[in-house]
Amino acid sequence: MILNWFFSKTVREAVAMRKHVWKLLSAQRDILSPPAIGAVTLAMNELQAAISESANKGRIRIKMEELEFAANKWLKPYPHPAWRENVEVLLVALAVAMGIRTFFAQPFKIPTGSMQPTLWGVTSDPDFSQTGPPPPGKRLPAFQVPTGLARLRDWFDGASYVELKAKTDGALEEIAPPTRFLIFNINQRLRIGDVWHTIWFPPDYGGRTLQERAGLRLGEVFHRGDDVVKMRVTSGDHLFVDRLTYNFRRPRRGEIIVFETKGIHDPLNRVPPDQFYIKRLVALGDEKVQIGSDHHLIINGARLDASTPGFGGVYSFKMNAGENQYFGHLQLGMFRDDNSEYTVPPENVLVMGDNTRNSLDSRFFGGFAEKYVIGKSWFVYWPISSRFGWGYE
Repeated sequence: MILNWFFSKTVREAVAMRKHVWKLLSAQRDILSPPAIGAVTLAMNELQAAISESANKGRIRIKMEELEFAANKWLKPYPHPAWRENVEVLLVALAVAMGIRTFFAQPFKIPTGSMQPTLWGVTSDPDFSQTGPPPPGKRLPAFQVPTGLARLRDWFDGASYVELKAKTDGALEEIAPPTRFLIFNINQRLRIGDVWHTIWFPPDYGGRTLQERAGLRLGEVFHRGDDVVKMRVTSGDHLFVDRLTYNFRRPRRGEIIVFETKGIHDPLNRVPPDQFYIKRLVALGDEKVQIGSDHHLIINGARLDASTPGFGGVYSFKMNAGENQYFGHLQLGMFRDDNSEYTVPPENVLVMGDNTRNSLDSRFFGGFAEKYVIGKSWFVYWPISSRFGWGYE
């Protein structure tokens, strides 16, 4: 029968027809009379017998016609069958997608720079989110917005451009939040001199706002034709979280994990209780943790270094000196000096960002229950950068 299915179009059509009628019969069995159920079942069985006996195509066609006649006579017609079928297919697809997301691979977007340089959050040029609005006339960077292939190449690298010129003389009176549809930003509006200005498809600002990123200040005066915003925004890394592995083993030191923040007790309420964070797991339950003055972690008296699995980049990567340097772990929070020691509670984990100059992590809120870990980072699927794929840890 299997070979007949592969080599005979008639057999394939017959099998599909019988399956469809069986599905309708199963759905309507509770509202059909016994004679109706019997007649349709008999026609299905006869078609199945013709298929199983490798009968000639003519007999299979006859049994298909008999099954069609029985189904049309006894089964209840559905209103708008095409719509019903399309909706059913859509619901099945959504169920499969939700199942994959819940149990296998969940998409995750990194908004901040706490895991740089391993994984990048949203960055922009200029970025006044830390320094505040600049003096008038000092906001705009000295770059040209590319066009054509250069613009397309930047898009694959995750970069988009925001450019807006004043249509009239006047002060900046209002900055509306982006208008969203599902997960997409459709537009964002600014009001200058009673005239609304629209930015189409603004990028994700990564936990910041356009006002913070671009250094805009309400009340600032612009003249017609002035550049109000001119900014390059690079999207944060988008990755899949492996939700399957930790069902079979415990998390390990050095792995980059994603966890629910509702398990965190933060005395200063800096951590929202309804989000997901991504950090590197640095210690497990019952371990004693210190941070040395050389920025290296010390676990139960043993100093971690670049040869420790998962910490090669943390202890070997350096950029320029000063604020742009990424190296090791800074002594902050409960780790104030070489003598500060923290014991991770049983069945808890301790996490830290790779960029500890800009990371709200376990140095400030301590450990949290391992049950709140949902998975580990697995695959960067956007942008198409040097971190694309698996090889970023």
